[in-house]
Amino acid sequence: MVINFSNEYESMRLDLFLSRELVGETRAAIQRLILTEHILINGLPVRPSYKLKGGECISVDIPAPIAAEPLPEEISLEVIYEDSDLIVINKPAGLVIHPGPGNSSGTLVNALLAHCTDLSGIGGELRPGIVHRLDKGTSGVLVAAKNDRTHNALSTQFSVHSIKRMYQAIVYGNPKEDTGKIEGIIGRHPIDRLRRSGAARHGKRAVTRWRVSARYGRFALMELRLETGRTHQIRVHLCEAGFPVVGDPLYPDGGRFNNLTDPQLRKMISKLGRQALHARVLGFIHPTSGEYMEFTSELPDDMRELLAYLGESV
Repeated sequence: MVINFSNEYESMRLDLFLSRELVGETRAAIQRLILTEHILINGLPVRPSYKLKGGECISVDIPAPIAAEPLPEEISLEVIYEDSDLIVINKPAGLVIHPGPGNSSGTLVNALLAHCTDLSGIGGELRPGIVHRLDKGTSGVLVAAKNDRTHNALSTQFSVHSIKRMYQAIVYGNPKEDTGKIEGIIGRHPIDRLRRSGAARHGKRAVTRWRVSARYGRFALMELRLETGRTHQIRVHLCEAGFPVVGDPLYPDGGRFNNLTDPQLRKMISKLGRQALHARVLGFIHPTSGEYMEFTSELPDDMRELLAYLGESV
């Protein structure tokens, strides 16, 4: 479908204009379509906040409805640990956790359904076995439950914040201190509904502890430990603290990328195509054995290559 924004209209946000033009589509659904590049302006991807000025050609591709139940798909998984109760995988960046708008297949759930004959049903038809999530662009350790008892036990550990979760992030900026804690509330952003914010009208308490692992001039490698697990918690906390995650497509970097003068560095960050955030450690009490188990994942190649280049450039 192609829609032309006439010069006769006043300037208007893209998502607002399409919410009026596309009958039956909510503004939130339209924003997701824009971010997943199902909606383009003159053939190019833009943000939902893009201001239409007149004369733009808007192409809209609305995916077919998602099936009631996801289907098994033979997708390669890096399994760190597996038993009759649960499975721990090393999720690559780019892998979506479960089916949703714009991602009806090719998700972790589809892969798990092909790999495991048993997954807990508590997550619902579209999210069997899913106890917690990692954002599409975040890599690292993730656990899924194979039965309802395990699902309930792990969910309880997540809800009381007894799970050990440690991340690594490459950020813009160089904190003065070596360690610190960020604490506040996180809820939906008051304007951009796809983002979270510490300025939300209604939010939940969020605590992130951090430590600088290495410094690279105008960049740093940080290790972060979650005391709570809010949506986009690390990305929000670091962005609002003035140390946005490199490559984050959703949370602004304050123009830092545009101000880079090193063409090779700009190329490497662009090549990331995601936030430089990695879930390095996941630790929990096994629901059956009662033993503490801890799993780790080394930094993926794209982040290691960027750090190596930053080290050479300092």
